[in-house]
Amino acid sequence: MAQQTSAKEPTAEQIAEHQIYKQMGVSDSEYELICSFMGRKPNYTEIGVFSVMWSEHCAYKNSKPLLRRFPTSGPRVLMGPGEGAGIVDIGDNQAVVFKIESHNHPSAVEPYQGAATGVGGIIRDIFSMGARPVAILNSLRFGKLESDRVKYLFEHVVSGIAGYGNCIGIPTVGGEVVFDESYEGNPLVNAMCVGIIEHDKIQRGVAKGVGNPVFYVGPPTGRDGIHGATFASVELTEESEANRTAVQVGDPFMEKLVMEACLELINSGIVLGIQDMGAAGLTCSSAEMASKAGNGLELYLDQVPQREEGMTPYEMMLSESQERMLFVVEPRHEAQAREIFERWGVICAKVGKVTDDGRLKLFHHGEVVGDMPVKALVDECPIYNKPSEVPAYYKEQASVDTLRYEEVKDLGGALKKVLGSPSLASKAWVYNQYDYMVRTSTAVRPGSDAAVVTVEGTRKALAMTTDCNGRYVYLDPELGGKIAVSEAARNIVCSGAEPLAITDNLNFGSPEKPDIFWQMEQAVDGMAEACRELETPVIGGNVSLYNENAKGAIYPTPVVGMVGLIHDTDHITTQGFKAEGDLVYVLGETYAELGGSEFQAVVHGVSEGRPPQLDLATEKKLLSAVLKAIQSGLVQSAHDVSEGGLAAALAESCISGNVGASIALASELRSDIMLFSESQSRIVLSISPDHKNSFEQLVQEAGVPFTPVGLVGGNKLSITINGASALEESVEALKSVWEDAIPCLMN
Repeated sequence: MAQQTSAKEPTAEQIAEHQIYKQMGVSDSEYELICSFMGRKPNYTEIGVFSVMWSEHCAYKNSKPLLRRFPTSGPRVLMGPGEGAGIVDIGDNQAVVFKIESHNHPSAVEPYQGAATGVGGIIRDIFSMGARPVAILNSLRFGKLESDRVKYLFEHVVSGIAGYGNCIGIPTVGGEVVFDESYEGNPLVNAMCVGIIEHDKIQRGVAKGVGNPVFYVGPPTGRDGIHGATFASVELTEESEANRTAVQVGDPFMEKLVMEACLELINSGIVLGIQDMGAAGLTCSSAEMASKAGNGLELYLDQVPQREEGMTPYEMMLSESQERMLFVVEPRHEAQAREIFERWGVICAKVGKVTDDGRLKLFHHGEVVGDMPVKALVDECPIYNKPSEVPAYYKEQASVDTLRYEEVKDLGGALKKVLGSPSLASKAWVYNQYDYMVRTSTAVRPGSDAAVVTVEGTRKALAMTTDCNGRYVYLDPELGGKIAVSEAARNIVCSGAEPLAITDNLNFGSPEKPDIFWQMEQAVDGMAEACRELETPVIGGNVSLYNENAKGAIYPTPVVGMVGLIHDTDHITTQGFKAEGDLVYVLGETYAELGGSEFQAVVHGVSEGRPPQLDLATEKKLLSAVLKAIQSGLVQSAHDVSEGGLAAALAESCISGNVGASIALASELRSDIMLFSESQSRIVLSISPDHKNSFEQLVQEAGVPFTPVGLVGGNKLSITINGASALEESVEALKSVWEDAIPCLMN
């Protein structure tokens, strides 16, 4: 086989002799395996292609055994993991399409572009399925909001998300932001997109039909993002942080044109297969499309639009330049496809054809510069069952007494500290930079339990949220995994929706470390169990490993993105108390559980012990009862009790409703524990007095513990415990602390 190499590129013999493949993240054993698949030593382009296809980011070689533990099917699931995004039926020939992905390492190096291109990539995943994107969410983690570096990363990541989403015209409607020293130097930037599609428009990334042409659409290919997938599959170091060429550069205006042109192409009915060029660019899209169809593919690299002179085959194949797609049509539809993209002002170039030989062949300047078996690239990457070991810290935490702290008497002051914690405080500084009302379908804006977007032309709506408490997962990964799914479901139900399914973003440290792999195993087991019990299958997601800093791994952070269906817009519910005289109830039981709580962290300065326990059967009963009560028209407001405990939940309901409440609690627990325990499976509800009997009968018949605790009204949050005043704070004062926390730190 003739092989052309650049003068600067080492030969196949030099790659082997000097082990140059290791610089691309390929191990000795993997290199030997590649040679056996090839029947010879790979050249520079080929080893580059294998290195990205066999990276953790593309092949999931360390995580695939764990991902198989997730439940991925259900009566509503139309498409599970394996495609650009998962799809769930919502009735009336409609479906919701959604997925979450990470852009952690790029955002640590180049926060604006790293975050912006993370948004762009997840949007392409959605419209490549044939869906119209309707909402964007995110889940962000940073170090403590004290150092200039963390403030810089935070400010520019938010700007990148806002810049891309606002320009492309898709509302950014929700998410979460957490600050903890665990994420110092290695922020987490997870982006989620939700779309709507009709069943007959669903697309797959397949290269069908031998002889059919393969088209490249989007802007020309440059040298940005080369080895981006490999960059995301190693730990960040000073050397790698200097590698800004691994970070892509986005253009949301171009993506808007590409999106509209692709959706028109899909609606024309002529597309046989379409996939975005995300991680590993042209390499991954071409290889995966061929593999899923059981075919081969030829690429003519001279035809690839290029924005820089002298690009080598290696650079073209590995570039992750943004806003690019690959699609296949029959030859008879070529002119029609070209006309669509020409009208939208988008480049459309024929760069290859489908073959029947099962190989990915690359041609450049009339010569074959790459010839690789597709099956080896996509399906034959070695899968590793990494050693697992219970960490010493986990054993030590079992004996920690989380109730040993001296009782806090100033409960009003403690509540202000909790509400003023940047992780709990208002995120208006963030979401006010987002255009969350564009498209005019946003029914519940950022700031409530879940965002809600209406489904045009129907009375249906979609509720969506992202959730995870990394402290919980660190202290008990299995339990923390269960809580992440359960809290997401609680947020969805409190918005009036039936939970449908989840997409997840598993953010962990290095799987090479047995204690980190143990965290992964345990968290996945907990999430899988919760998904089975709550009937929310996993329809797709992303794994981001090697998230480490100088002090070690980040907190294990398996972010859960969940979408729920609101069957009638009359059922849309928010967390704010509504009317004076409404009755306030707490559903669920409160126990002495301060481990991993926000109160423990901000008042006592530690995060230790075990997180609150969770009984999934109890959780399911609670969710079912609350959803039934909302759908029966009995509920004025609903808010899950999570970080900050009951005191924070009541305060947030007052702040959101701009009204006070008089609350009387009876408890054998110490007052500070009663107010700030983060016991699970609890929801604060308010109802009209007219519905008291109907509501109490419903929850009683459901077997859910409930306690009437007070009334909505006035301008203060007043709480008594066992008849004695515990705290009394004006809603205005609480709101001021909650709203000013992040702006004050950023000024």
